[in-house]
Amino acid sequence: MGGKQHLWILALGGNLPSEEGTPEITLRAALKRLEDDDIRIVQVSRFFETPCFPPGAGPDYVNAAAVVESDLDAHELLERLHMVEAEFGRARAQRWGMRTLDIDLIAGGDRVLPDLRTFAAWRDLDLDTQMQATPDKLILPHPRMHERAFVLVPVNDVAPDWKHPILGQTTAELLATLPQSARKEVRPL
Repeated sequence: MGGKQHLWILALGGNLPSEEGTPEITLRAALKRLEDDDIRIVQVSRFFETPCFPPGAGPDYVNAAAVVESDLDAHELLERLHMVEAEFGRARAQRWGMRTLDIDLIAGGDRVLPDLRTFAAWRDLDLDTQMQATPDKLILPHPRMHERAFVLVPVNDVAPDWKHPILGQTTAELLATLPQSARKEVRPL
């Protein structure tokens, strides 16, 4: 590779054990597995327990966030994330289903991919459509991250000053807009 280094924000989660062990052990092992010549982990958040969504659909999740540095482009990095998920038993059978490991590419500086119109279309989907539809391309920043405490609380640990390139607010400001009840559901382990 040898190109320009970029900082990326990742969100990690899981609620089923893998061959490695519990979801917390799986997340820690996946972070170690991610780090190689092309990816350097800069910072990792605390680990958090969050309720399964929709409520009662399964065991609680363990969530975390990481900032990584890489000269991979967004699509190459996403491919690598999917490879690591697969190594840890992730099957992409059900949207928002239970899983051993989920590693989402949440943001990359001020990048908007593929474009503002696509971002806005996915951001504005109603809940029923969100639960059924899956984008056929990478969308950055993640179009619903600003609504999800289980993403924002860990990301706030590692990148509180990251500024959303479309909404114009920092992670800390986005988190402050969420209801206190949603923030309280995300509990440090």
